[in-house]
Amino acid sequence: MEFAIITTGGKQYTVSKGDIVAIEKLSDTQKVGDVIIFDKVLLVDNGKDTTIGTPYIAGASVKGKVTEIGRAKKIIVVHYKQKSRYFKKNGHRQPFVKVQIEALK
Repeated sequence: MEFAIITTGGKQYTVSKGDIVAIEKLSDTQKVGDVIIFDKVLLVDNGKDTTIGTPYIAGASVKGKVTEIGRAKKIIVVHYKQKSRYFKKNGHRQPFVKVQIEALK
């Protein structure tokens, strides 16, 4: 089975054809149905050969299509210091983009 390791948004993802990956920190200009090309490919394995980049593989790319844009579940962030009446509570929802991988080149 062919797979690749790509980097985007400061994180690395292992992807293969047909996978759906939730990626953080993509640009706000993306819409559902857009095609995204990931050109920062670190490793490609086709079952027989493994190609490792230094740090990236020249000419390699991964093509994906945006399937969903949303926000993750709410995370509650609490800051507390005992004996000093200090308490702060915030909520945060991280935005994400779900991308379906169409091709590895």
